[in-house]
Amino acid sequence: MRIDLHNHTTRCNHAEGTVDEYIQRAIELGIDIYGFSEHAPMDFDPHYRLAFEEMQAYTDDILGAKEQYKNDIDILFGYEVDYLPGHMDDKVLSAKVDYLIGSIHFIDKWSFDNPEFIAGWKNKNIDEIWQAYFEATEAMAKSGKFDIVGHLDLIKVFKFMPKQDVRILARNALQAIKSSNMVLEVNTAGLRKPIGELYPSRGLLEEAYALDIPITFSSDAHSLEQVGFSYDLATSLAKEVGYTKAATFQGRDRQLVTF
Repeated sequence: MRIDLHNHTTRCNHAEGTVDEYIQRAIELGIDIYGFSEHAPMDFDPHYRLAFEEMQAYTDDILGAKEQYKNDIDILFGYEVDYLPGHMDDKVLSAKVDYLIGSIHFIDKWSFDNPEFIAGWKNKNIDEIWQAYFEATEAMAKSGKFDIVGHLDLIKVFKFMPKQDVRILARNALQAIKSSNMVLEVNTAGLRKPIGELYPSRGLLEEAYALDIPITFSSDAHSLEQVGFSYDLATSLAKEVGYTKAATFQGRDRQLVTF
């Protein structure tokens, strides 16, 4: 089975291509299960996400495509939700979806992975930033609101690396992910960024495997060229670490399938 659960649409305002085009590309690539997980609406940073008034249209788009292509591919419906206390909305958290991805894109409302705000890294203690990031990830996992952890070590995107061992910095977050019965995505988007490697790193994936944390696969596509991006590299790494199964979802219920 080939699985790709984290993908976007033009409704987030920073992606290209129609829903049909994404699905047709996924079919061409032999993907069996393809999930849409648009950036969920919230009352902060509205330009980079779905608007509240478009939630129904997004739902109709994906569920309509699910029915249209049911004989060719399994289409799943979800959201990528920014974990930002005080700004997450119950309309999203209680939506009838297949899964919710919980992601950290903000530290104290600073969009650390956005090139527009890269200056925010200057004159800061890199280790402290990493610590704050993984503390937020731990809190996200402990909230119990999400099914999948989005790009676990996104904080490395611009190659500002800590002096401390990343495995130690992430230890409590990984324990919380395990305790919350969440799934970790192996996300290939990092290969397209300055860091030039998968999310998570091999070291963190090994830590997750040691904790028996399940995984799934994601290309985090924002364009047609990114659909299924470096899928074979992601699955090869997962197999090298020891994984043989990946998670998929239906109505928030998880199943493990051989990849």
